[in-house]
Amino acid sequence: MAGLLDGKVAIITGAGGGLGEAYAKLFAREGASVVVNDLGGSRDGSGNGTSAAAQKVVDEIIAEGGKAVANGDDVSTMAGGENILKTALDAFGQVDILVCNAGILRDKSFANTSEQDWDLVVKVHLKGTYCCVLPVWKWMKDNGKGGSMVLTSSTSGLYGNFGQTNYGAAKAGIYGMVRVLAIEGRKYNIRVMCLAPGAYTRMTADLPGRIGKDPDPLSLPENIAPGVLYMVSDLAADHSGKVLGVSSRGVREIKMLQTEGFQPGRPYTAQEVAENASKVFFADATERTAASA
Repeated sequence: MAGLLDGKVAIITGAGGGLGEAYAKLFAREGASVVVNDLGGSRDGSGNGTSAAAQKVVDEIIAEGGKAVANGDDVSTMAGGENILKTALDAFGQVDILVCNAGILRDKSFANTSEQDWDLVVKVHLKGTYCCVLPVWKWMKDNGKGGSMVLTSSTSGLYGNFGQTNYGAAKAGIYGMVRVLAIEGRKYNIRVMCLAPGAYTRMTADLPGRIGKDPDPLSLPENIAPGVLYMVSDLAADHSGKVLGVSSRGVREIKMLQTEGFQPGRPYTAQEVAENASKVFFADATERTAASA
């Protein structure tokens, strides 16, 4: 039986464990040759990196009969992003899929967030996405093959979450990248989607409410991966620019909406805006529904 990704080459960043590992293994089972990137650092981005985690995943894929190579470059540098692409081209001669998954956490309330906490989280998530997307984008564009990309945002950036100003800002920026790249990519057959995953991983296991509790089986990485496989496959060919939330609650689109609005058609006062608040704002019930989607 043919796989959904037969003959394709996929790059997955941060794939030495958790969600990225689950994506890599599923993509390989579906016929893709996979570049498993992982720097091997700790959750907060500290420590000396090593490609051992990436190589372990590669070894397991090969043992199952799949094709994969390891890469230990830092996604947050242009040299790293370019070398990740080079790894794919040297090993497999092309790239068809990019999943930007690498990330770190340095959660603190805003008043306690240091400049270093801010800079490093934004560098890994937002700049790291840029550094990996740009060389792959140029290669897809110049070689006329097109391709698909999934960039990882978060409900922390789309809805907000206490203690994650740095992370939320970076993840909201990635959403903005997706919206623009989807427009620019039409000309080159490059499709870009945005992922907001919810999963039980090393990154989230000790978050409030999860400590000491068994994870919901549907929140494990291997049960998030099928939604991402859908996103990178030709099954989602008509959905560039869209955001999918993929979690134990299923797969659902997340959209930015606007209200009817107050349209005076003439110079107006702040008081008139207040008097037309029912047109300017969504009702509270609608806001609650959106935030819980």
